[in-house]
Amino acid sequence: MTPLILPNKWIEKCQGENGMGPLSKQFLPDDQESNAEGYYDPIGDHNHQVLDGLIHRYQNRVLFMPTKVCPVACRYCFRKHEIENEKDQQLFSPDMHSILHYLKKHDEINELIFSGGDPFSLSDEKLQDYLKQFKTIPHLKWIRFHTRYPSMIPNRFRERLLNILTETNNYFSGVSIVLHINHWDEWDQEVQDCMDKISQTGCNLLSQTVLLKGVNDDVDSLTTLFSNLAFHIIRPYYLHHPDLIRGGKHFYLSLDTGRKLMHQLRDKLPGWMIPQYIIDIPGGHGKVPATNSDSQLFQGYLIDRTGKTHPYP
Repeated sequence: MTPLILPNKWIEKCQGENGMGPLSKQFLPDDQESNAEGYYDPIGDHNHQVLDGLIHRYQNRVLFMPTKVCPVACRYCFRKHEIENEKDQQLFSPDMHSILHYLKKHDEINELIFSGGDPFSLSDEKLQDYLKQFKTIPHLKWIRFHTRYPSMIPNRFRERLLNILTETNNYFSGVSIVLHINHWDEWDQEVQDCMDKISQTGCNLLSQTVLLKGVNDDVDSLTTLFSNLAFHIIRPYYLHHPDLIRGGKHFYLSLDTGRKLMHQLRDKLPGWMIPQYIIDIPGGHGKVPATNSDSQLFQGYLIDRTGKTHPYP
């Protein structure tokens, strides 16, 4: 089973829910994780790994994964099995010579996404060093970070890191910070103060959310989350349909259920406040819209970005 990785503050918050609230369900181990149904690698990362630490799934962007360390082990994470091995939890040194050579050779790549693990697990020095090297790629225009640190350990964003983000944003065409948050109970004054500091760097502030059974699979929870994020100048970006990760079936809900929720959100929120509802097709075929403009009913297959159809689940 995936180990418990959770800051003490959040353990106290989960205890306050008596193990029954949206935080406990996301972060505390559950016996249901022993269910072997699902995939070890549900989104097919390994099918698109071109180098150690580099995934090239879409033409114009790559995932750079310099660490598998996270401030928290989310029980539904599509990479949760990679942190079950103690060796995989360590920081490692990607072959930057090969990575830079690959990026220079592929001038169609204009965005690099720091992922992992959580990229802000890196030291300021290491993060700055990577960014300096990526500045040597002339066609690389955008940098994106996906992170849970602002909500889990907000004091990670101290003056030096904020200065690095400001400098990076001034150099590239744009830098985005994507906050992973699934429920408004994850927000408090410390998180707000952290996000206010990050906003002063000039970075775009976005959010990503995973739709999870028993956590946020109701219209009121999603409405509260997205409206409050927008109030704090964080644009709701992605709502992920839960991945079919082994040990995470208890979080799963049907596409029909998700689509009905999206239709209900149309009555609660303006269109610009509603994130893209997406699903990763198992096997590495990429993200596709999980909505259906014709009806709420799912017909049993998904169409990938090449036009091919795939039965699901």
